[in-house]
Amino acid sequence: MSGKDPFGWAAAFDDYVRNWDSRGHWNYRQESLSGCLPEVELCLRGSAPRSFVALVFNDYLGFTQHPAVKAAAIEAIGKYGVGSAASPAIGGHMSFHRLIEEKIAAFFRRKSAVLFTTGYTANSATIQALLKKEDLAILDMGVHASMYEGCILTNTKTFAHNNMEMLERILRDTDGHYRTRMVIVDGVYSQPADICRLDEVVRLAHAHGAYVAMDDAHGVGVLGRTGRGVIELYDLFGEVDIITGTFSKTFGHLGGYVVADPKLVNFLKFQARQHIFSVTATPASACILKSIDLIDEEPFWKDQLWENIRYLKEGLLGMGFDLGNTQSAIIPVMTGDPALNAEACRLLLEAGVYANQIGYPAVPRKNARIRMSVMATHTREHLDRVLNAWDWVGAKLQINNREPIKT
Repeated sequence: MSGKDPFGWAAAFDDYVRNWDSRGHWNYRQESLSGCLPEVELCLRGSAPRSFVALVFNDYLGFTQHPAVKAAAIEAIGKYGVGSAASPAIGGHMSFHRLIEEKIAAFFRRKSAVLFTTGYTANSATIQALLKKEDLAILDMGVHASMYEGCILTNTKTFAHNNMEMLERILRDTDGHYRTRMVIVDGVYSQPADICRLDEVVRLAHAHGAYVAMDDAHGVGVLGRTGRGVIELYDLFGEVDIITGTFSKTFGHLGGYVVADPKLVNFLKFQARQHIFSVTATPASACILKSIDLIDEEPFWKDQLWENIRYLKEGLLGMGFDLGNTQSAIIPVMTGDPALNAEACRLLLEAGVYANQIGYPAVPRKNARIRMSVMATHTREHLDRVLNAWDWVGAKLQINNREPIKT
């Protein structure tokens, strides 16, 4: 788009969208008439509303609909109103914010945490506040876009996803060249859907005097004996220097958090710009307190989630689909071609299944995939509908070693 101004860029993008939409391949921003549920009613353009099995929500344990979580939000709204109307430093810090900070810190066996209005800003604001032009961020290539945005004020190097030899080489080669070095990883990587080799990351980073920051947005509530995520899998609660995450997935609401040393947390409270200059979370976020409790009070949700994960994975693998290296509640079906990917997504909608097509720039074009998020609240009937749809789509498009359906 060289030579165009922003309105020219917008016009070119509009042409692109119209081209894809004319084939039924622009499967984004679908209008849902229901909430975050395992089955939703969608109003597709030009069609009457109908029901779809939904695999697009990261509400892994179903807490957005849990009666106790909803009751807690309603109670807090009754007490505090619907908004906080101020930033945390100048009036917007309320008792429920403090309680959430204390509870999420204790959840990770630490003493201090700071809240952000989104998980995205928890990452971007924290890294921008901590790493400057004298420093170096060393990122796994699979980390979330929010971490990359956080590195705009500092130097960066990347290592191939989960490649410990490459990480070690970067750490060795940069010894003594920067004021601060920080290795940045995800716990569960949202596109590959696999987990970080956290024990090796921590060992290598600390051996070379570097810090470790980990965002485990997709691991908390899903992995670990008690649902504490990847950090619990490796029993590294005291070893990860900065833990970040979101309340918008397992905890069923909105917001982000950073858990770290109390002095570092206090520094972020007054130096992270998206925290200090942004309004605080609404009173409804007090429901997070109940969501955190439910991880321990009702562990059967995690058990049900994993039963659903195993059932769907086994069914898809049995049909010959490539699921990559998924180790989480995210199940990708690899198609490897953007146009094929879009057509698979369109056909799934036709079959009553709502899933996400993921392509460039979220992943390289050759790694295009259909991404599905499994929830504990999916029933066996829901999952069977999904498997039947994939059986039809796979045969029709020849993406799972089946004979094509003749039409």
